[in-house]
Amino acid sequence: MDLVALVLRTLFVYFFILLVMRMMGKREIGKLSIFDLVVSIMIADLAVLAVEHLDVPLFFSLVPIVVLFLTQIGLSYISLKSKTIREIVDGKPSVLIENGQIREEEMKKQRYNLSDLLMQLREKNIYSLSQVEFAILEPTGKLTVIPREEEKQVTKKDLNLPVRKVERPVILIEDGEVNEDNLNKIGRNVLWLKQQVKKRTGISRLKDVSFCSLDTDGVLYIDLKDQRRK
Repeated sequence: MDLVALVLRTLFVYFFILLVMRMMGKREIGKLSIFDLVVSIMIADLAVLAVEHLDVPLFFSLVPIVVLFLTQIGLSYISLKSKTIREIVDGKPSVLIENGQIREEEMKKQRYNLSDLLMQLREKNIYSLSQVEFAILEPTGKLTVIPREEEKQVTKKDLNLPVRKVERPVILIEDGEVNEDNLNKIGRNVLWLKQQVKKRTGISRLKDVSFCSLDTDGVLYIDLKDQRRK
């Protein structure tokens, strides 16, 4: 009897959770807000408890799930009416790159480092920060990128011209630290780098540089730390 009860209980909980999740609305897993994610995890845990504890009446096991469901529906409705509540529940976008400049303070606030930023840019086939006008971190964790206007012009591919193989820019400075290995690879030294940075920005201390890279066309991209731009 216990086995039959377990099977029936499992099937009931399965279809009940399926119904609840459907009624909560359609969202891609990668687009869940923090609130949606927490509710989903809690419902999953409660569903397991409902199946495991045969000695607890099924009704009492499902009550917390219904409470979470009603809370989620209620907050979703309020969020539609109130921008403030929506920002509290879902969060709001964070601008990580603005007018081509990295916003270090905003990145620290989001616990987001340069490696994360570069990785997500590469996933969008953007290999140099010099190509980016705006980069916005959405509440879902997705990065939205708006390229510079010159990057939107007609490409060689559009004109059926030969396309050169894309190579990754060489990172020379990251978070104020010089990558001497990469400098050696391009046949340069720290003195040359200091001269180039001072020539373009007037800054003599490399520690004041947030990010610096050299692309395949020989263009040096330099981004200063926030406090040096004020």
